[in-house]
Amino acid sequence: MNLDNTDIKILQALQNNGRLTNIQVSERVNLSPSPCHRRVKNLEASGLIMSYRAIISREKIGLPITVFVDVSLENNKEEGSIFFERAVHDIPNIISCHLVSGVADYRLEIVAKDLMSYEKTLKEIQRLPVVSSINSNFSIRTIKNGSPLPFDKDSVFANDVNNFT
Repeated sequence: MNLDNTDIKILQALQNNGRLTNIQVSERVNLSPSPCHRRVKNLEASGLIMSYRAIISREKIGLPITVFVDVSLENNKEEGSIFFERAVHDIPNIISCHLVSGVADYRLEIVAKDLMSYEKTLKEIQRLPVVSSINSNFSIRTIKNGSPLPFDKDSVFANDVNNFT
């Protein structure tokens, strides 16, 4: 799929507000509704638009604690990584997991209602036989979260994203 300036504008508009109607998107990108709708459907089908979701207040739903946890595995064998990554998917309080470089192998983002709830999640991770060490960092306050990705026509074309298929 080749992206043009209109596709970039559509992506930016929807990234800032995924609830925009097709009419609103078409007005923002100066395109009539029918071709705009086709373009959005093509962007979804290509995988550039992965999903739409609401950003929910963690505090208001009773998950005020955020902990960033660095996990090191016993060894760097592929089987251990596969086992760990599968296990992470089954622990609901882990809301993100990143394979990272540096001292740790993975960085997890965990939400919890209180310290006891976090301890329960921590013990689930500790019980995994491939885990060697864990280092927890509690978030005191979120300064920036859920920001739109910073891209424009030049950055997209420079990174050859226009050749997505």
